[in-house]
Amino acid sequence: MTIIDFLENNAKNYGDEECLVEINPQKKPESYRTWREYNLVEPGLAKEVRRSITWREFDDLANKTANLLLSKGIKKNDKVAILLMNCLEWLPIYFGILKTGALAVPMNYRYTTDEIKYCLDLADCNCLIFGNEFIGRVEPIADHTPMVKTLIYVGEGSVPFADTYLEIIDYFSPLKHEIPLSSEDNAAIYFSSGTTGFPKAIRHLHKALVHSCKVEQNHHRQTHDDVFLCIPPLYHTGAKMHWFGSLLSGSKAVLLRGIKPEWIMNAISEEKCSIVWLLVPWAQDILDSIDRGDIKLSDYTLSQWRLMHIGAQPVPPSLIQRWKKVFPNHQYDTNYGLSESIGPGCVHLGIENIDHVGAIGVPGFGWEVKIMDEDGNEVTKPEEVGELCVKGDGVMVEYYKNPEATKESIRDGWLYTGDMAKRDKDGFYYLVDRKKDVIITGGENIYPVQIEDYLRKHDKIKDVAVIGLPDQRLGEVTLAIIELKEGYSMSEDEVNQFCFDLPRYKRPKKIIFAKVLRNATGKIEKPKLRELYSKVRLVEAETTS
Repeated sequence: MTIIDFLENNAKNYGDEECLVEINPQKKPESYRTWREYNLVEPGLAKEVRRSITWREFDDLANKTANLLLSKGIKKNDKVAILLMNCLEWLPIYFGILKTGALAVPMNYRYTTDEIKYCLDLADCNCLIFGNEFIGRVEPIADHTPMVKTLIYVGEGSVPFADTYLEIIDYFSPLKHEIPLSSEDNAAIYFSSGTTGFPKAIRHLHKALVHSCKVEQNHHRQTHDDVFLCIPPLYHTGAKMHWFGSLLSGSKAVLLRGIKPEWIMNAISEEKCSIVWLLVPWAQDILDSIDRGDIKLSDYTLSQWRLMHIGAQPVPPSLIQRWKKVFPNHQYDTNYGLSESIGPGCVHLGIENIDHVGAIGVPGFGWEVKIMDEDGNEVTKPEEVGELCVKGDGVMVEYYKNPEATKESIRDGWLYTGDMAKRDKDGFYYLVDRKKDVIITGGENIYPVQIEDYLRKHDKIKDVAVIGLPDQRLGEVTLAIIELKEGYSMSEDEVNQFCFDLPRYKRPKKIIFAKVLRNATGKIEKPKLRELYSKVRLVEAETTS
């Protein structure tokens, strides 16, 4: 079985049912509170705000895309890169690539021109499909990526150096071109998030994608009647693999292009969303908007909303406690995963384990988990810290063209995640920190996540990142970058007083009030923060010497 089979079954069983909706609230005039209200008055213009396709149209567009690519010489095991913002065409293009037997290679929409070229070359891409937002970044390298023979532009108008998808796609047949595929065939190359260095190319088979579908549907119990709201970027395994639960259950999903709290609440209300995946900052923004009175829950239809889940970053328990006060009937789950383990779910809390908020959870459906110490021995005692390792059908084949990194990360079928974790006496796993983010000060190991979670309990603090800075005497010292909630001010003395109950060696030695840098999937960009603030530290050292 391949993941394509799920799409084709849905087209057969639910062909006329709406399956994907794209909402672009930025195109709605402020004079209309909702896009449905806008549609009643301006139905022609409102089509720019809300677009949708059925399962049959989805499968037809995937077949047309496959036939377009085949006409360009794309064949089995070639690589086709996708550089698009979330849009209605994104997933049909992804599945069209898979139907040719080629590997889909989603790319981060934040990549610079140099990073785009680096990743195209690293993955040996033969074709690049890109959107309007990336014309300026793609044009300079259009003639300088030797393996990329075909460029396809998805957007209004045309560009001189690429074929125009919207102009030519309807010339191609919606009938499937049969190409033999099995679960052991290549399916995709994803790129690591780059939070620990330059992106690595992660190769996955069809069986990994199929496994991800089953994991998601098992964890969140999607039925055909559920509606999933997807906000994060589809290039990332997290967003797409959460949508895979909708694919397996044949249920509708909504792609929302924007993260304003009122847009999120409108989408949930108007599209009758029952499952919503949020990142920590978005959940905080929704609660803050409710607290300020900017959002009144009585204005929305929310009774169908049954599950809110969070992943991609550690979740402060205080946030979930606050959330449950506002939404007491919500189920909650958190998911841990990596692109190397085909996204979320190798460890998950489970909607029945709300009493263990703070844990990343237990082994996911079809997954094994263990903790290893630095000597290669499995940790068996509760609360002992070691490296988290996972095993299952979702583990990557390799870091493409990087055998050294592959050998370091995969040992005897186990994926060594690079994350430090511990297990409690009840068998729940807790993330302690990234192995590379551990701060060693005066011989003591400090796990920044513990300090970040503590500081986030303060009513004035919106977000925190704790990093280590070089220190001649102690090796490293802790710096806390603190982002305050809108309208609040705070002094260093207040922070120090709040941290008085922490062990002395864990208290931040330096405090900076600034924005916490996060990537598109919500992970703190600690390498960038270290680079930014190490320069500040050097300037201070020179000033005092």
